[in-house]
Amino acid sequence: MELLIVGTLDGQIGAASKIAIAQGGHVSLADKEETALEILRAGKSVELVMIDVKLDVHKFISALENERINVLVVACGVANDPSLAVKAIKAGAKEYIPLPPDPELIGAVLAAATRENHALIYADKKTEAILKMAKQIAPSEASVLLTGASGTGKEIFSRFIHDNSKRANKKFVAVNCAAIPETLLESELFGYEKGAFTGAVSRRIGKFEEASDGTLLLDEISEMDIRIQAKLLRAIQEKEIDRIGGKAPIKVNTRIIATSNRNLDEAVKNGTFRQDLYYRLNVVNINIPSLKDRPDDIVVLAKHFVKKYSELNDLPMKAMSKAAEDKLMNYLWPGNVRELENTIHRAVLLSAGEEIEETAVILDDADSVINKTETPAAAGAVPVGTTVAGMERTLIIDTLKHTMGNRTIAAQILGISIRTLRNKLKQYEAEGFNVVSE
Repeated sequence: MELLIVGTLDGQIGAASKIAIAQGGHVSLADKEETALEILRAGKSVELVMIDVKLDVHKFISALENERINVLVVACGVANDPSLAVKAIKAGAKEYIPLPPDPELIGAVLAAATRENHALIYADKKTEAILKMAKQIAPSEASVLLTGASGTGKEIFSRFIHDNSKRANKKFVAVNCAAIPETLLESELFGYEKGAFTGAVSRRIGKFEEASDGTLLLDEISEMDIRIQAKLLRAIQEKEIDRIGGKAPIKVNTRIIATSNRNLDEAVKNGTFRQDLYYRLNVVNINIPSLKDRPDDIVVLAKHFVKKYSELNDLPMKAMSKAAEDKLMNYLWPGNVRELENTIHRAVLLSAGEEIEETAVILDDADSVINKTETPAAAGAVPVGTTVAGMERTLIIDTLKHTMGNRTIAAQILGISIRTLRNKLKQYEAEGFNVVSE
């Protein structure tokens, strides 16, 4: 793994480096925060940053967040200065390592940083079949399009493909196309030169270059503006990109995995997605079923999340009661695995008994509980005369009520982007409908 040490560590750089190298790490050094940022902006494949607690940890982590540089940060300082340790953790550092460094502690932190945090847990035959196919195509250089509803675990499947590819020892870089504003997505993907625009104070390597020789995940690619789609197509076809403000194209060797929770065939038909790009991405298509369609995954995933959040919150591990398991199985999971994880996290915190009881399993949408006595016709009954637009409006507003106004969660449950949800709500407000506020 690649480790970046920032600051002097009270003269303990040598000791920390030796321990890290003994654990199989490669070490780079930066004397101050800005130097470290320059290294990271240049696309250095750093997985863990150890920063001197005497530096401005808050400013450094804020800069990482503002520039969307994803890296694990731990703070280091002398053991007799607890106030700085607390300050660093509050600033966003994931761990505090006292100095002089303890080999076992640094080893544990390095192991945690390199451990696969996106475990693929399953028991259902449908999931097994998908993984078999994914493993079969993983060693190829073909682009892969993963489709399925929001929350089904498309990013986890994409990591599985990367980990089983010939590029497994290279970098996996993920970009959420729906979360980054259109005005910033181009610079995020292709990078920019110093002075290319106001605020470009230094050169920034884009995600394509950062993932060169590795894998680039374009998450929710259906949300990408069609103007940027043209540049993406060129990057895939020609294997070269242009930084904003650059004078010459740059060669890249990046494998693309894209995901979408929308029907891209329809997007092509209505002109919001380029057909030629669709063909380039859709060399291999793997559809991830919704959680309700792979029911044997539900309980095994729930038990995995119980263990995860018990350890995270320093709580004793509890078994799930039969009634709690039945409640999970009799739910349609509109938010899929993401909703299941949130439900179990809550249940771990709320459970007061010796096991996780049914009452601790609080479901967000009571209408999604399976009623085994209800006929299919009754379950899907809609008043005669209701328009499709009216049904959509009711569904969106009701979902927002269930999430108590949380638009991000509502969008995830509905399987739409947060931008689409905002536009719909703005339309409904203009039409005079009562919309739950955030």
